[in-house]
Amino acid sequence: MSEVEITHCGYVAIVGRPNVGKSTLLNHILGQKLSITSRKPQTTRDQILGVKTEGHTQAIYVDTPGLHLGETKAINRFMNKTASAALKDVDVILFVVDVDRWTEEDESVLQKVKYARCPVVLVVNKVDQVKEKETILPRLANLSERMEFAQVVPISALRNDNLDRLERLVESYIPEGVAFYPEDQITNRSSRFLAAEIVREKITRQLGQEVPYEVAVQIEEFVYEETAIHISALILVERNGQKRIIIGERGEKIKLIGKEARIDMENLFQHKVMLNLWVKIRSGWSDDERALASLGYQEE
Repeated sequence: MSEVEITHCGYVAIVGRPNVGKSTLLNHILGQKLSITSRKPQTTRDQILGVKTEGHTQAIYVDTPGLHLGETKAINRFMNKTASAALKDVDVILFVVDVDRWTEEDESVLQKVKYARCPVVLVVNKVDQVKEKETILPRLANLSERMEFAQVVPISALRNDNLDRLERLVESYIPEGVAFYPEDQITNRSSRFLAAEIVREKITRQLGQEVPYEVAVQIEEFVYEETAIHISALILVERNGQKRIIIGERGEKIKLIGKEARIDMENLFQHKVMLNLWVKIRSGWSDDERALASLGYQEE
């Protein structure tokens, strides 16, 4: 009689304040770019599942928007609700913090994870940026005193340092259960969603502080053909000045955004991509709950 194969499957929430490296961590764990990143805070707006299946273990990572304070617009309320909801019904929480910075927003996240019913692992990111290495251990000790964490793991998400240890630790918390996703699936998100996120990332990276958060991307066309995927994306802004910045002088900026987005899409979809972008003004969309719902920002 052959032995019955025991499988493990569970959910892992990645939480923390904006711009602490949550999306970079998810991308490096998956070995593939899934969640968009930039130096600008609050790049991630929605909950993204990243699925990693190795052997008989499936870890379903939930990358969340950064929990932040002092923002009253509907889009910010949506992001905070999404991040808070991710703390429920997961098997382990990865609370990501910066090794040399603790803010009010970190404290706010801490107050939420304190009440979690599952193990909370403190993931101390960006240790590669500390010049005096002898100060790392005292910093870790100081951070670990803030609550009773299951473990404290120093990492550099960007450089892949110590991620193997973190993944082994995560696996130890994954309960027995049947896999929810096929072993070759890496996300629950649609190709349209991922395409929109790639365009939004390129805008954020290219324009930095020039264009604030009032930018959304809506996929108007996504058609697979044998020779190429035809994608048309509408970039929504709130003011005419933002539209001019995104288009750039003689259209140079939007051409560059489109070129970089197309390259990433071709890598992700493993198919030639024909991408068309255009920009439209829709005033007040980021503080209009009906507009947010039409753009896909809906609570589960």
